[in-house]
Amino acid sequence: MAIKVDIVTPEKMLFSGEVDMVTLPGANGQMGILRGHAPLLSTLDIGEIVLHRREGNEYIAVSGGVVEVRPDKVTILADVAESSEEIDEQRAQAALERARKLLAESPPPQQVPEIMASLRRSSLRLKVARRRAGRRIGAVPQFEGEDEGENH
Repeated sequence: MAIKVDIVTPEKMLFSGEVDMVTLPGANGQMGILRGHAPLLSTLDIGEIVLHRREGNEYIAVSGGVVEVRPDKVTILADVAESSEEIDEQRAQAALERARKLLAESPPPQQVPEIMASLRRSSLRLKVARRRAGRRIGAVPQFEGEDEGENH
């Protein structure tokens, strides 16, 4: 049985439709949601939303927000979210390289968390963009909680 999913950003409705399952990056780890799930409210981390459908999965990069789960509907209010089709791979690669360079320059300790978050976001955007292209993730760094070589 399908579950209704709405993904909304401050700019637009990114997705609205039925899926077989949705996986998303909760603040306490990856969550899988099926129809009939217990009600839940959680914050989202930087990560990948996967909309599982018989005809194929859709991938969305998300950077924060909240999710409300009801037995028949999942509502995601994302701070920032992009579908794989929206991501400019070259821009994401350039952002990743900038973040790596800043980190290599021994920044002041108070700037490290912001640089690390930028590194995670750009790495995620590349991962999601490359899923669209059907390529292996390979050169993109893996962070805590991500499976190496994962390629759904």
